[in-house]
Amino acid sequence: MLDQDIHAAIASFKDDLVAIRRDIHAHPELGFEETRTAALVAAKLREWGVEVHEGIAKTGVVGTLRGNLPGNRSIGLRADLDALALTEKTGLPYASTVPGKMHACGHDGHTAMLLGAARYLAANRDFAGTVHFIFQPAEEGLGGGREMVAEGLFDRFPVDAVYGMHNEAGLPVGTFALRPGPYMAAGDTWQVSFVGTGGHGGAAPHLATDPTVPAANFILGVQTIIGRNIPASEAAVISVGHIAAGNAGAPNIIPDTVFVKGTARSYSPAIRDLIERRLTELANAHAAAHGCRAEPVYIRRYPPLVNDPAATATAVTAAAGVVGDANVNADGPRHTGSEDFAFMLEARPGAMIMIGNGVNDDGTAHFVHTPHYDFNDEIIPVGVAYWVSLVLNGPAAAR
Repeated sequence: MLDQDIHAAIASFKDDLVAIRRDIHAHPELGFEETRTAALVAAKLREWGVEVHEGIAKTGVVGTLRGNLPGNRSIGLRADLDALALTEKTGLPYASTVPGKMHACGHDGHTAMLLGAARYLAANRDFAGTVHFIFQPAEEGLGGGREMVAEGLFDRFPVDAVYGMHNEAGLPVGTFALRPGPYMAAGDTWQVSFVGTGGHGGAAPHLATDPTVPAANFILGVQTIIGRNIPASEAAVISVGHIAAGNAGAPNIIPDTVFVKGTARSYSPAIRDLIERRLTELANAHAAAHGCRAEPVYIRRYPPLVNDPAATATAVTAAAGVVGDANVNADGPRHTGSEDFAFMLEARPGAMIMIGNGVNDDGTAHFVHTPHYDFNDEIIPVGVAYWVSLVLNGPAAAR
């Protein structure tokens, strides 16, 4: 178990970290716009004696710290900086001061916890090797992790393994969960335009080429991909999230185009390929059957997040050193959410872990990406302790 003196040292500056977290929460910034947040991070790192590198993928920050013990291993610890385009409804004293923007995913807390680890380790350098504290911009859909890697993140800051941590609402405080192998899903977007001629829906529908019929059949048909094309042993999700056609003020006119857009989630390259192929085939087949044309587009956004088995074992050991073996689920369920930390794990071995954000007294929880969500400040010392435990286990242990 992690030494109690370490826990006491972390607890001594918990209030400082809570203040940082709430300041970030009150001033949310969207992806690649996190100039204030990045400046705050850089200033704190410098204040504590950490070497700072700014402007990576526009607003990313990396802090580098070298231990006093012999060893040349290196480890990367990653947190995310950005907020969401969402209106906050918590009513908290430190609620967002920026209309239409909110830290609804806990990135403010992730940043505070990693800053806490940097503060402790900068003052207690009795570890081997080098730690790179990676503060990544634009996780929410814009691929900041991909951009950091493309800009040579791991060439400039070599690591033997890289680790991420995300809070999970509904998971009890003082617990962790993760699993080796595929852990979070690929997050892709697809769209199809069904193009016909349109026409008078009341007087002469027989003279029109109606794209609403193939679009409707397609929307029903996409679910057969899950039920009839993907093996029952695999998991995937296909959902329709947007449909647009015609004009509500002219219901007697058959539109000439119907636009359908959705998302797809999967865990393996083969299933990802299958989904793209079958969506395209179904769109073209339904369109052709009704004399229309389909224009399908499949956009691969975030790849599956795959935890390296050896790095996962290191993370389990580190987490157990903080909360005990019984409070670490090393076979946690897969998540159909996606995470662009996956790009870093494609480039280097590593692991993502979930830290419990807690449960309300009535057993419910406000989940991420909702207007009533708030990061639980009580878990900040737990997260900091995990990062510290990982560094004490990681640079020498990660292979």
